[in-house]
Amino acid sequence: MSRIRLAPFSRRSFLHLSAAASAAAVFQPFTEAQHAARNRGPFSKDAVLIDANENPLGPTQSARDAVAAIIPQGGRYSDNLTDELTGTFAQNEGLNPDYIQAFPGSTGPLVGSVLAFTSPRKSYVTADPGFEAGMRAASTSSARVVKVPLTKDYAHDVKAMLAAAPDAGMFYVCNPNNPTGTLTSHSDIEYLVEKKPKGSVVVVDEAYIHLSDAASTLDLVKAGKDVVVLRTFSKVYGMAGLRCGFAIARPELLERVNAYGGLTFMPITAVVAATASLNNAGLVPERKRINAAVREETFQWLQRNAYSYIPSQANHFMIDTKRPGKDVREAMKKQNVFIGRSWPIWPTYVRVTVGTQDEMQHFQSAFQKVMTGSAV
Repeated sequence: MSRIRLAPFSRRSFLHLSAAASAAAVFQPFTEAQHAARNRGPFSKDAVLIDANENPLGPTQSARDAVAAIIPQGGRYSDNLTDELTGTFAQNEGLNPDYIQAFPGSTGPLVGSVLAFTSPRKSYVTADPGFEAGMRAASTSSARVVKVPLTKDYAHDVKAMLAAAPDAGMFYVCNPNNPTGTLTSHSDIEYLVEKKPKGSVVVVDEAYIHLSDAASTLDLVKAGKDVVVLRTFSKVYGMAGLRCGFAIARPELLERVNAYGGLTFMPITAVVAATASLNNAGLVPERKRINAAVREETFQWLQRNAYSYIPSQANHFMIDTKRPGKDVREAMKKQNVFIGRSWPIWPTYVRVTVGTQDEMQHFQSAFQKVMTGSAV
């Protein structure tokens, strides 16, 4: 049987869980997929889709084989497979399995964390620009949203985040950051954890960590700190459409996150694909190498053509187009190349996902036409 962490039943706990479920039901988070769908509209089969931080390689072959093999068992819940997945991850990372909760992706536990740890009296603190799902969730919990600009090196400004919200209930750190792909040092995150207000939590979103040289903050979870780490199989593992991820934290913190939409039954196709991916020791270093090679070739092209960009350690990066980013995005769409969105604080920047080498060649051709005014 799967581990189910439920507080002792009482009328009070029932009412709390009912209110939590209602809040979660009202809120519909915007994932990367939803942002992309809103911006894409109809597209042809040969369109270049580099707008949603997806991995164009898709699931590895071992994951595909695992999905195909499990389909005949699709009529069974088979929740023991989720225990196998969390057990595999726990063994790989040296964690207690009770510190791991599987979710369909990592946006769900991000939203659950916001609803659990923020309120009208407890602010939500994030970087600007940053991933927006948590900000939208904070509007449901009626929490004040505190957006703090990145440092000059595009890291989270942890001292400014602390100073801006002494009433914080949750600090959100995406590392590498979405949309910039830049890193915040482990020491800075440690400082944030040690100096944060009592009773607050630090949620570290490590969706892109496998693509970077950043040190994970799982050690802070192991040390019993007020930290929730989020992981997803959507990026380096190429499983964005299959939906699988983790929240990793002390059990009592996971209980609070679970109260807001947790304990969701996992699709067995995603679970077996994720387990197979974790058991593929060469997957992460090989895909990190492929992504870095294509990314660096793209950066070299941008440099040769005097385009301004922010160096990234993820599978996406920001380009300063020196004009409204939304206009460039629409012009690129006419070239059958779909790039990512802009953020209000940086309206002239657009986010571009690292695709395959062929896709990035199409991007370069289309971008040059749009920027030089030669696009038809």
